[in-house]
Amino acid sequence: MADRSRHLIGLLLGAEEDWPQAFEALLQRVGPVTIDGREHEFGSRRLTIEPFDLNDPVRVGLVIDRLAYWYYHPREWLKKAALMNGTYLLNSPFTFQSMEKHSAYCAMLRLGLKIPRTVLVPYKNPVDNVRWAYTSATYNQPFDLDALAADLGYPLYMKPFDGGGWRGVSRIENADDLHRAYDESGEMLMHLQATVDYDKFARALSIGAETMVMDFRPDQPMHNRYAVSHDFLSPSAGHQTVAISRIVNAFFGWEFNSCEMLVAGDDVYPIDYANACPDVAVTSLHYYFPWALSALVKWSVFCLATGRRSSVDLHTERYFEIADNPDLDYDAKLDGYLQLADEHFETAKYHEWCASHLGDFDLRVRDWVAGPDFERVLRETVAATYPVHEQDKFFAHFKGLTDLWVADA
Repeated sequence: MADRSRHLIGLLLGAEEDWPQAFEALLQRVGPVTIDGREHEFGSRRLTIEPFDLNDPVRVGLVIDRLAYWYYHPREWLKKAALMNGTYLLNSPFTFQSMEKHSAYCAMLRLGLKIPRTVLVPYKNPVDNVRWAYTSATYNQPFDLDALAADLGYPLYMKPFDGGGWRGVSRIENADDLHRAYDESGEMLMHLQATVDYDKFARALSIGAETMVMDFRPDQPMHNRYAVSHDFLSPSAGHQTVAISRIVNAFFGWEFNSCEMLVAGDDVYPIDYANACPDVAVTSLHYYFPWALSALVKWSVFCLATGRRSSVDLHTERYFEIADNPDLDYDAKLDGYLQLADEHFETAKYHEWCASHLGDFDLRVRDWVAGPDFERVLRETVAATYPVHEQDKFFAHFKGLTDLWVADA
């Protein structure tokens, strides 16, 4: 009889129910995986928030975290689990500060990516700190907000340096918009960011070694923002969007993240690429939802079965060596960064491993999406999301799009 290893995946969740149910159902369809005579089995559990001793054992070998960016208690538990117990984490809590847009912008500017010009301005209102009044009165330099905006050029965007779900984002068309948005920013620390004339707004969702670039329409309602559109970018722009998304993730040690980019011809401008809790709801991803859940299951299983280890050391100097090489143009640097990213994610090994050990898993995913269990999850999600009089319409909308995925799969 083969030796057995039982692997447990922890789900650290907020209010989501759709994708966790799908993940749990699809994980059951993985079945035992045998590697070098050892049989690997996989299960999951939803994690709870409770007091913990720093020496407590941790049962789960891998955690998919959707909560700790906003809440300190689960964040500190993740740090303890990684440092004390070797738990593998999808998105490192040690780089959460980089998920503030500011740190991420600075890092990718350092690599020479085409980040639109960005200026950080002081708080509009003093923060709640007794030392702030003296410090600001003594050391804060006066500045001309109108001059900064004019230098960047209208239209521009004002948005919080730490971002989060489009919170506080304003499109600024003129000086009146500028002062209104700044007055309303309160104690939020804001960026002013130039925009560019673009043809397409691309959103790339990366899960481990897999990336899906989607045609995103931010002006549409959420259920209609992701267009089912293939080959909507030129080959060069398509390559860049995949590469940039994967490079960002490898640089910061993130494994479950989305990247938003403005695309003008063959030029790609990343504008938001640090999302601790990327969108994977069936009511927004619809057609792409089965791919996302399949990739999430496969990457989790691959990491556990192969004993993949995460590292707090990001080795950013390897990227900077490429960035500082005067003999490399932009495309050569991007290819060099991508090579480091693929090395980090073991991209070739991952795809070979999935082909060898999960060869029919995609068919199992297709059968599940075509079956009654997925229909039940979809109906429950629609019922929890939309008013009664709209539920039939939206169920038909999402069912039609996921049926299209089944037909295309």
